[in-house]
Amino acid sequence: MLVFGHYRAKSGNSGREMEYPKSIQRLMLEFSKLPGVGKRSAERFVFHLLKLSNDEIRSLADAISGLKSGIINCEICGNLDLRSPCYICSSDKRDCRTVCVVEDVRDLYAMEKTGQYRGLYHILGGVISPLDGIGPEDLRIRELVDRTKNSQVGEVIIATSPSLSGDATALYLQKVLKPQGVALSRIAFGLPVGSEVQNADENTLIRAMEGRRKLE
Repeated sequence: MLVFGHYRAKSGNSGREMEYPKSIQRLMLEFSKLPGVGKRSAERFVFHLLKLSNDEIRSLADAISGLKSGIINCEICGNLDLRSPCYICSSDKRDCRTVCVVEDVRDLYAMEKTGQYRGLYHILGGVISPLDGIGPEDLRIRELVDRTKNSQVGEVIIATSPSLSGDATALYLQKVLKPQGVALSRIAFGLPVGSEVQNADENTLIRAMEGRRKLE
């Protein structure tokens, strides 16, 4: 039985407890901090890495250490890029009159994979979730309101996921954006309730964008 950082194994009849070396325990602990990674998964990851060559380990370590090097948040939409404004906000081929509001960067990339949407984006950085201590002030909602005030945005498409938190966020956005006089719509979902935009396939997202409904 694994008790994190330890491995219980019988040695003869003594049943003494054996511990992994400290370096293995440390890496297992770090892996276990990742979303969706439990003790067993962390253990499996570490022992897979132990099978790699030193060059492969160095390559992985270099990729991790350089992950955030040069990456910044776009000052307009919140996207991750090497420059600000990002490549989408600075493109003259995008429809600057339409802004699609998504929860995080992964949702933006999911939308882009469809190849159908040609407007701009606004990344909230999450959803309203009182149970997790996340309120409207913790998201990039004020920046969105300011964009509708100070630009030529005519339509805001709300593309939060069809979950309780996603629905609550959509309702809040409807409330704060309605006085700005912009057209509001929310993408139609061929997605099961509780699913996430980033996990939908391209065809589902295309149908959702085409079937978006106006918010009164």
